Amino acid sequence: MATDSENLRHRLDRATRHLDPPYAVVDLAAFDTNSAALIARAGGKPLRVASKSLRSRELIARALGRAGWQGVMAFTLPEAIWLVRTGITADALVAYPTVDRGALAELAADPALAAAITLMVDDPDQLDFHDAVRPPGSRPELRVCLDLDASWRLLGGRVHVGVRRSPVHSAQAAGRLAATIAARPGFRLVGLMSYEAQIAGVGDAPPGQAALGPVIRLAQRGSYRELLARRAAAVAAVRDHADLEFVNGGGTGSVAATSADPTVTEVTAGSGLYGPTLFDGYRAWRPTPAAFFACAVVRRPAPGLATVLGGGWIASGSASRSRLPRPWLPTGLTLVGTEGAGEVQTPVAGDTADRLRLGDRVWFRHAKSGELCERVNELHLVEGDQVVATVPTYRGEGHAFL
Repeated sequence: MATDSENLRHRLDRATRHLDPPYAVVDLAAFDTNSAALIARAGGKPLRVASKSLRSRELIARALGRAGWQGVMAFTLPEAIWLVRTGITADALVAYPTVDRGALAELAADPALAAAITLMVDDPDQLDFHDAVRPPGSRPELRVCLDLDASWRLLGGRVHVGVRRSPVHSAQAAGRLAATIAARPGFRLVGLMSYEAQIAGVGDAPPGQAALGPVIRLAQRGSYRELLARRAAAVAAVRDHADLEFVNGGGTGSVAATSADPTVTEVTAGSGLYGPTLFDGYRAWRPTPAAFFACAVVRRPAPGLATVLGGGWIASGSASRSRLPRPWLPTGLTLVGTEGAGEVQTPVAGDTADRLRLGDRVWFRHAKSGELCERVNELHLVEGDQVVATVPTYRGEGHAFL
């Protein structure tokens, strides 16, 4: 009897037999299963789509078409403007501060855009920068969100657990910045965000590192308790100066934990819809792999080896093996340690390699989510063993926002 992996491989092969690799696919059944699971984990709080994790307008729209998803978290202002202008969303939160003068000028010249897009700030200098592009009185009021740093700082800040984002870390600092924003004409503080990357973005059961898992889990529990209290204090301090419309937090890896925080009103997610390999190291929930890319076997250099054309689609982050794509189907293939995933060729090893013929497809999973779409112009959407649609990625529509 065929295994689930074998059935998946045969299904993908049949669906795409008319295509020449390399190409990328999204299995819609897995995508929708992941969407429903994330909604259930959010416990009734709305989910905001992290657009950088999907990078295809059609897939963003598919997520937003399901009750439980609401609004987009964009990664650049030009992207947010494009998504609003093309009707994908009327609620775009830009996740990072912007110094894009052209995009700021476009935003400040259009009241409809200004009403739909919220900018991220963590420093009064950013307000000055926005004013220099177009001063208050000559533009609509700009909606802004305060970014509260969610990292865990120990021993007086000498130990830093998490990513290095906002300089606003304490409730007092959040209150001071909120007061500054409230006193500035031309701005309206409508939200607070805090992304707990050390919880949402770090797997607590890393494959092959059994001793590291308990250490990560201990750190995550301590960080969660600290953030729970600090975020509540920060929100209270900010509310002294502004009527917040939303408090945003989390990511795919922390949807359930973040939504359990009574201070949080919405949770961001996106990567869990595609299910990249970095989420294989989570205990609480592992998405069903939904996004794959295929490369063709072009040579067989030795017994136990086959070589595919291309494959070196490396993910961002600290350089390590975890950022390499993983040969997924057929099962039993591994990368070669001395070569990894190459720019123009990738050897794969294992007993399975001896059964591969020239032209056969090797299916890979990307380490991260939306970055796959920077390598292809389109995504082939699969239902069963048929491609039911082919949709453009951002790249396929001529956009490279970062």
